[in-house]
Amino acid sequence: MMNVALAKAEPERALSDVFTVARDRLPGDGKVGEFRRQALESYERMGLPHRRIEDWKYTDLRVLMREVLPPAVEPDAAALKHGAAALKLHAIAGVRRLVLVDGVLAPKLSETANLEQGLRIRTLREVLEGADAALQAELLAPDISNPMVALNGAMMADGVIIDVADGASLSQPLHIVHIAGGARPAAMFTRSLLKLGSNASATLVESYIAGEGAKAYQVHDSLIVSIGDGARLDHVRLVEDSREAFNISSSLVTLGAKAHFNTFGLTSGPNVSRYQAVIAFAGEGSQVHANGVNLLNGRQHADSTLLLDHAVPNCQSREIFRSVVDDRGHSVFQGRIIVRPDAQKTDAKMMTRALLLSDEAEADNKPELEIFADDVTCGHGATTGALDESLLFYLRARGLSEKEAQALLIQAFVGEAIESIASDALRDLVISAARRWLGARG
Repeated sequence: MMNVALAKAEPERALSDVFTVARDRLPGDGKVGEFRRQALESYERMGLPHRRIEDWKYTDLRVLMREVLPPAVEPDAAALKHGAAALKLHAIAGVRRLVLVDGVLAPKLSETANLEQGLRIRTLREVLEGADAALQAELLAPDISNPMVALNGAMMADGVIIDVADGASLSQPLHIVHIAGGARPAAMFTRSLLKLGSNASATLVESYIAGEGAKAYQVHDSLIVSIGDGARLDHVRLVEDSREAFNISSSLVTLGAKAHFNTFGLTSGPNVSRYQAVIAFAGEGSQVHANGVNLLNGRQHADSTLLLDHAVPNCQSREIFRSVVDDRGHSVFQGRIIVRPDAQKTDAKMMTRALLLSDEAEADNKPELEIFADDVTCGHGATTGALDESLLFYLRARGLSEKEAQALLIQAFVGEAIESIASDALRDLVISAARRWLGARG
């Protein structure tokens, strides 16, 4: 593993030297190679994001992360063994697993055979080294003006490419599992793509977990999603990385006409995390429900930054976000809704609430509306507070301990966001993860 840090604060040639060494094992030449070079130059111009950039004012990576670790090497037998053990602890029944260990697809841990009709699965490496120029163009589409997206584009090593044919309705949820298996600090650069055909339906679960011995690693992930006309995607993210880990994830989602996207994210694990998503309405009559929960303690920092871009008429979006922050934790929610001039009859609402369990806990909520159409229904709200002492007294008076009473109120507080999950099994999975966090509180 290369013992060199990728950071703007280091000499300019450091990142270029690391990229040069890593380039031989990164997939794709020609246009892909040129894109990598441009993305690298874009990142080098900007460096790690800092508080003087408005979208990053609450998440200064130059302070929180300081440097980008060298890329992880392909997992060895020990890493795969740790990955398999971690997978058993986070197993979900009835799903099709697609497992990335240290940023590389692990075929022996994944279920890529006997696919349902209408489902095709490939690796990022396979596509970038192949001849499908149109699909490569989709993978290289994200705007590299965002420094962390640019870094991901320059260094992406592997991921999964999922195609769901028109009219196909997958009976099994797809579960992409990101596992850190290596014991030495390293960075994993992954990029995945999901294309959902017209009138198709699927459920996608993403998990971020650590194998034994994996601690101070970094995740740099991006997901590109295309939802066809009349299609539906249910999406659940569970971020349960090591307490010393950093997780920077980006999503770009585009909806066709009369499409439905229901997404939920729970963050409870890493030391520092940032989830940034751009959800674009490209067809009329579509709906988005984007919900999330941060459960933080210690000195954890979690940032959820969402941009919903209403560019066409007659679409609806709903956002519900909850954060529970203990000790010296810091939760950030930035929700921005843009209603463009042609997006008449837009119905968009956003609500974020934070519950602070200590005097040193912090929550920054920043809802924004940019409306350029006149026939719309839009609204947003934000609240921050502590547990209701009268309700705590009521529950204590009925025999509950203080910890039990607090847990009950916290579960009720986050419940509205969790209830948005359509699948009973996945909803129970998220509730179990929340209860684990509650049970671990001092």
